[in-house]
Amino acid sequence: MAEIHVLFVEDDDVIREATQLALERHGFVVTAQPDGLQGLESFRADQPDIALLDVMVPGLDGVSLCRRIRDESTVPVIMLSARADSIDVVLGLEAGADDYVTKPFDGAVLVARIRAVLRRFGHAGGGERAPGQGAGAGALLTFGELEVDTEGMEVRKGGEPVALTPTEMRLLLEFSSAPGTVLSRDKLLERVWDYGWGGDTRVVDVHVQRLRTKIGQDRIETVRGFGYKLKG
Repeated sequence: MAEIHVLFVEDDDVIREATQLALERHGFVVTAQPDGLQGLESFRADQPDIALLDVMVPGLDGVSLCRRIRDESTVPVIMLSARADSIDVVLGLEAGADDYVTKPFDGAVLVARIRAVLRRFGHAGGGERAPGQGAGAGALLTFGELEVDTEGMEVRKGGEPVALTPTEMRLLLEFSSAPGTVLSRDKLLERVWDYGWGGDTRVVDVHVQRLRTKIGQDRIETVRGFGYKLKG
């Protein structure tokens, strides 16, 4: 298996060094930077497989750095936040982050979240199938003006291509595999984010909102108290 290169941006020296050592013990190659500007330079120079970004770093804060990365790449991003209830969590997700971890974090939990994200993006997953890619599933699905090519992993709206991140694509594949069926936030966390435990449903809500802006606000319906469903 190829080595996984992690970009880690954290301004606290103790956390940065301890986390880098922990990740390296688990076999990751880590480039650690103390501020967002150096993090952006490293991202462009090294093309890492995943980025871990602390929200509050100098030079270029983590949310802004995430936006810059997302403008250039679909590489997975995990935000690190000191407060679970912080607005920074939502801002980071809205900026394009795929997940977040609250500090202080357990090293094993961080590694598990990194590996879960990488599996979704096709790294370290043994080439597992994406949702909707089971035997005989390859097809062009049509929902109004929305077309989802489950083999080519392409989406078009009104004939025009729609650029989705891998997480957004997996979310859409879950919806399109069962149009009209209500999918709970917990089920989406399990299927898309690979959470084997309870997670923060804000991750789902923000990604649904991001997906709506790309495929149409009315295409995914909120079923209050239950979850979301794709209109057929």
